[in-house]
Amino acid sequence: MKKLFLAAGVLMLGLTAQAQEKVADKGLQGTWWVAGQVSFSSEKTGDAKTDSNMILPIVGVFIAPSVTVGVGVGNIASSTDNNLGVTTSDNSTFVVKPLVRKYWNIKGGFFFYGQAAVPVMFGKDKIADSKTMSVNLELAPGFDYVINKWMTVETSFSILNVGYSSATPNIGDKTTKFGFSANPMNSVADRSLGNLQVGVKFLF
Repeated sequence: MKKLFLAAGVLMLGLTAQAQEKVADKGLQGTWWVAGQVSFSSEKTGDAKTDSNMILPIVGVFIAPSVTVGVGVGNIASSTDNNLGVTTSDNSTFVVKPLVRKYWNIKGGFFFYGQAAVPVMFGKDKIADSKTMSVNLELAPGFDYVINKWMTVETSFSILNVGYSSATPNIGDKTTKFGFSANPMNSVADRSLGNLQVGVKFLF
């Protein structure tokens, strides 16, 4: 049994090394990939409850040995019920996030990349009867490590964000905002500042 595990381990290491060498030498031109973000949270204070969820699948393709383009399409939703069981907010946001990446090989299957993304979001609060819209330009560097021919592990950190947003209530004045930040929101979901993101990307 030990010999079987040892042989399997050697085989996996060999396949990983071959995949890394192939990527480093020839790049990934023509290779498709999928990634994305999925989250759910539920918070309760007394009898009041807030549920939030996000589904944002991303699909891309390498158009050159070291350049890939992709787009994410998904939805962010949240709702709050008060202690009387009445829904006080019900928000839904449609997200489209095109992106482009340029890769530079460091060694073997280890890469550095720069990413530019333009998330566009259209939201609606059904209870308040209001609509929101935002457009952002996000720049993020990152590192990508090729595990084998079908999976990589990556990490990134947002460094720049320029964005425009508007809120239009059914009754009242429209509010618009333009912002610039060198320590921007980390994702279209949590809007936290400068957090490190780690994830996997599947190749096919």
